This record gives sequence, C-alpha cells and structure tokens, in this order.
Amino acid sequence: MTTTEQGSGASDIGRSTIKIRKVTHWQPNFSLSGPGEPGTYLFQLVLDNGASEVVLTVNVDDADNLFDWLSASSEVFYDLEREVIVFGVRPV
Repeated sequence: MTTTEQGSGASDIGRSTIKIRKVTHWQPNFSLSGPGEPGTYLFQLVLDNGASEVVLTVNVDDADNLFDWLSASSEVFYDLEREVIVFGVRPV
C-alpha cells in the first residue's frame, strides 16, 4: 500500500501538531491499466472535512477489505505520523 498526503497551507501548520485526524469522507476508485494487466485501486480519504487528504493505492484484496471496513465503521481515524487507519472505538 502506498499513500500520498495533500493539504493546503493552513493545514501544513496543523500537520506538525495534529497527529490523528477523523476521516469525514472517503471515495474508492478503480482504473484499468491495460489488456491483461491488473487495475489500480485507490481510496481517497478526506480528513477533518478537507483539512487534509490521503490517497491510498492498494491491491485487490486490500481494496475489498478496506471497502468493507470503511462501510461498516461509524468512526474512522487516520494517524498521519504512522500512516495507520484506526476503525473507531469498540467497547470490551
């Protein structure tokens, strides 16, 4: 999996202090590569209503799992420092 983070000038200041952001919107994408070649699966994660965004490039198995987890979770967070998705809090 590869990630790309983008943000505006205002969020550049927050990146140094804010380590975890809430995923407020997400969008899966698929692009064909060519005949007989595997396609590219992308997930765009919009963090804190646009304060930042992350684009994940994943394989078909990870895309299937990620789609299921994002769909089933009421709250999702993204750790900018560790590049980890946290799927909400569950009671024990």
